[in-house]
Amino acid sequence: MRDVGRVLPRNDPRQYDDLADEWWRPDGVFAMLHWLARARAALVPPATRPGALLVDLGCGAGLLAPHLAGKGYRHVGVDLTRSALAQAAAHGVTAVNGDATAVPLVDGCADVVAAGELLEHVPDWRAAVAEACRLLRPGGLLVLDTLNDTALARLVAVRVAERLPTVPRGIHDPRLFVDDRELVAESARHGVDLRVRGVRPGVPGLLRWLLRQATGAPTPPAQAPRIVPTGSRAVLYQGRGVRATDS
Repeated sequence: MRDVGRVLPRNDPRQYDDLADEWWRPDGVFAMLHWLARARAALVPPATRPGALLVDLGCGAGLLAPHLAGKGYRHVGVDLTRSALAQAAAHGVTAVNGDATAVPLVDGCADVVAAGELLEHVPDWRAAVAEACRLLRPGGLLVLDTLNDTALARLVAVRVAERLPTVPRGIHDPRLFVDDRELVAESARHGVDLRVRGVRPGVPGLLRWLLRQATGAPTPPAQAPRIVPTGSRAVLYQGRGVRATDS
């Protein structure tokens, strides 16, 4: 099991400075974030106009960037962690140091807002949703993924996951997990018709990845686990929604 070099409260943003060298290691502690970034990017269509803007809230080190290549967006990433933003900038992201609940960008600037594995880290997730919707232009697209506020999610994402060698202790605070029905309702309050579905890593790919982890063998990028839809939203879920156009 990996421990960071100092004892910090659960969900403390300083953990990401301690783990700065892990972001771009495909088999490191952020491996699943790579898998989720690819799945999130698959929800984003090619840009429909020159100069289209995608705002990536909680962008971390810019893991979404390689999967957006060729889609025609200017990729702006917003994050609190400067060490992560420096890496995002090195991967072509326009880095903005800021809070997801008070983004220093103008209303309606974004064609797409992405909020990947963000909401379960924000003390006021409703404020983050309001900001995401504020940033969207009419007809703009919101894509996200997060952990559900259920006993099963707390068991899987905290009690079980933190026993694995690739998951740092304390990375999540289960008190911040987000109920999918409340998220859909909150998005609707801000003019976004959000549709959600459960997702998970594909079992065969995950088992192969765990076996390689146990033996110390690297995982070729083409063989990394895929995130696939599942019938249950009880642990991890993905959302996609469009902001209503002005009447």
